Amino acid sequence: MRIRHSVAAVLTVVLATAGCASSDSGSGDTTTPASSTPGSSTATATTTTTTDATATATSGICGDDLLARLTLRQKLAQLLNVGVTGAADAQAIIEAEQIGGIFIGSWTDASMLTDRLVPQVAAKSELPLMVTIDEEGGRVSRVGALFGPDPSARVTAQTMTVDETYRMAFERGQELKSLGITVDFAPDVDVSSQPDDSVIGDRSFSDDPAIVTEYAGAYARGLLDAGIMPVLKHFPGHGSASGDSHTGAVTTPPIGQLQQIDLVPYRSLVSPEVGVMLGHLDVPGLTGGLPASISPAAVDLLRSGAYGGPAFDGVIFTDDLSGMRAITDTYDITEAVEAAMVAGVNQALWLTTAEVPAVLDHLEQVVAEGTLSAEWVDESVRTVTRAKGGLDC
Repeated sequence: MRIRHSVAAVLTVVLATAGCASSDSGSGDTTTPASSTPGSSTATATTTTTTDATATATSGICGDDLLARLTLRQKLAQLLNVGVTGAADAQAIIEAEQIGGIFIGSWTDASMLTDRLVPQVAAKSELPLMVTIDEEGGRVSRVGALFGPDPSARVTAQTMTVDETYRMAFERGQELKSLGITVDFAPDVDVSSQPDDSVIGDRSFSDDPAIVTEYAGAYARGLLDAGIMPVLKHFPGHGSASGDSHTGAVTTPPIGQLQQIDLVPYRSLVSPEVGVMLGHLDVPGLTGGLPASISPAAVDLLRSGAYGGPAFDGVIFTDDLSGMRAITDTYDITEAVEAAMVAGVNQALWLTTAEVPAVLDHLEQVVAEGTLSAEWVDESVRTVTRAKGGLDC
C-alpha cells in the first residue's frame, strides 16, 4: 500500500504540473475519516454517490417534478449504462440521447482519465451522470497504470488485515472520485476456490463465506466513505458456477446450495447505499433456464430478501449484455435490454454507444405495447436518480 500510494502522489504532482488537475472538481479529502471503521454497520456522512463534477442544476429536484420534465424516451435513457471509447464518444451520446450512465472500460481511451476529461463530459448531461468503472484490483483494474496497482481480492485477504483493506479501498475510492467516477463495479463477493486464473478465481476473497463477508464489507465501506457507490457482484453467486459467461452459458449449483454458501455475504452486505449486479447465471430451481440478469425470479429474490437478506430497493445492474455469449448467443442487444427491464433491472449495461438509438426506439415500442410498464419506468428513474444524488424527496 505504501509503495502504491507513493507512486500515486508522484503521478498527482505530474498531472497537476501538466495542468490536468485543474478540471478535477470532484476530489475529496485526502485523509481517512477517523469515524469510519470496518466494523461500523453504516456509512458515515461522506457516503455520497455522486461527485461535484457530475452534480448539475437539476440536483435536488423532487421526483414528481423530475418525471414531469422528462419524455418517455428520456426516462428510458436514464436506465442505460453504456461503454464509451473516449470523451468524444461519451459527449456525443449524452448530447444525442441524454443517457443516464457511461461505463469506462479497458478499451476506453486512457486520456479520458489521465487528462481528467470526465467532468467536462458530465457537464453535458442535464441530470447527474452515473460514471461507472470496473476497478477490483488485481487483473481487473482500469486505473492501476495511473495510480499504481492494488492486489487481487484473494491476495488482499491472504496478506492484509480487514482494516488495511478498508483503508486501501478508501484511498482507491478517493482516486476514482478525483477522476469523476461515481460507481465502481466492486467488490466481487463471489465465494470461490477456483484457481487464480479462472473466470472468478483470485477475484474472490475466499472460499469461506465469512471471510468474503468481512473483507468485501470492508472494501465496500471504504468506497462508500470516499464517495463512490460500490456494486456487489455477481448475484446470486458465480463462485461455483460451471464455465465462463464470456464464452457461453453458465450454470450454478441449485439455489438450495447457493443459499448455504454463495448468498451468505449478501445477507450482511446488501443495503440501500450499494448497488447489486446480476450475473448471467442459470440457477437451477430459480431462473428456469434464463440467465439471472434477465430473470424476474432472480430480481424478486434480491428485492424481497427471500434468500435471508434484507429487502433491497436500490439500483440493480446487469452484467454486460453485449459482449458475453451467455446472453449474445440467444439475444440481440435490443432483446436483452428489454428482457432485463421486464425482469425489473434498473441499469442495462453494455459496451458500445452505436446501439443506443435502436435500443431506445425498441423500448418505446415495448412500453406502447404494454410489455413494459410506464409506471415501472417512472419508479426506476426515481431509484436511479436518487442513487446519483439527484432527488431530495
